[in-house]
Amino acid sequence: MNAPRRICVVTGSRAEYGLLYWTLRGIAEDPALALQLVVTGTHLSPAYGLTYQQIEADGFAIAAKVDMALTDDSELAIGRAMGRAVSGFAEALHQLQPDLLMVLGDRYEILAAAQAAMLQRIPIAHIHGGESTEGLIDEAVRHALTKMSHIHCVAAEAYACRVIQMGERPHTVHVVGAAGFDQLSRTQLLGREALEQAIDCQLGQQNFLVTLHPETLDDASPAQQVQPLLEALAAFPEARVIVTGSNADPAGRKISELLKRHAEANPARYCYRESLGQQRYLSLLQQVDVVIGNSSSGIIEVPAVGKPVVNIGERQRSRLRAPAIIDCPSQSDAIRAAINQALTPEHQALAAKKQTPYGEPGAAEKIVRVLRDTPLDGILQKRFYDVPVEIRA
Repeated sequence: MNAPRRICVVTGSRAEYGLLYWTLRGIAEDPALALQLVVTGTHLSPAYGLTYQQIEADGFAIAAKVDMALTDDSELAIGRAMGRAVSGFAEALHQLQPDLLMVLGDRYEILAAAQAAMLQRIPIAHIHGGESTEGLIDEAVRHALTKMSHIHCVAAEAYACRVIQMGERPHTVHVVGAAGFDQLSRTQLLGREALEQAIDCQLGQQNFLVTLHPETLDDASPAQQVQPLLEALAAFPEARVIVTGSNADPAGRKISELLKRHAEANPARYCYRESLGQQRYLSLLQQVDVVIGNSSSGIIEVPAVGKPVVNIGERQRSRLRAPAIIDCPSQSDAIRAAINQALTPEHQALAAKKQTPYGEPGAAEKIVRVLRDTPLDGILQKRFYDVPVEIRA
């Protein structure tokens, strides 16, 4: 009997772990595979709740921890942390000797893991490639990961075409749907009363869920990114506003601090929670009237729950859109108008149809099958796949 194929999976954030959960479970339960889970990034940060502890509570053994020692979210600190991460991943991968590294998305810590794997000639499988977010440095990171990877599991046919357009051979590209949809269909949700106890926040008759991340290619200060949103929310005094923390992009901590300070100054209307976790987050989606901000979850998962989304600014520009999403610039009047539109019976009914371009649940099963069945012999020798184009004069 052949030894199980060793699959090393890297996770660096709460949101990414939620997307990976059922794939991790599938790998762990497949006798032909052996899971090696490596945690890094904000999972190891007290400022973000030490979320690696939730991973352990979920029953996963952590094979290695790569501490980036991220002191703050400035460009300099992140650059230094990436250097430490490459070194840490090199040590971890050398010790674990995986047959395949699996990564998801577009985070800088994931790029560090891929760099270390590339130099050790470890094949890489990348999930959620081919997407476009023009307002972020993540755009470059995601496409760099595509070119460093040998197996591609994408969320939609349009993204498969883009990966192939970047020179990846079609037989290496697999359309599996959105990884987060498995959580939507398989997570046991909390009822309203249990949810209120779990998040220590009483909901109102009208509820908004807000998540605002930095626009990393924008010159606007954190205050300039936050203020238009707060001004718009002030126009809805009856709404209960639940705010979650920003991510670890440059200026993310400052945005979180500003939102937290505002929530603490207005406790009758606002609840700030740094991290909800998947069960509480998905349960809360069932109770809110609109999701506001600029997270990828608002673009991908929330429409599949049947809730309207107000997407602010350029962070998610060029991602495929569901009809439930209302795009608006980061201006208070525009945000207020978008929220009003989202609250209309017509738009609520449109959102309730749960239309989405990202397929159906089942991505985890498809990804596990690809990881198990793809031949690895000779996979490191990539040949560029040319797409015919008109040669410029």
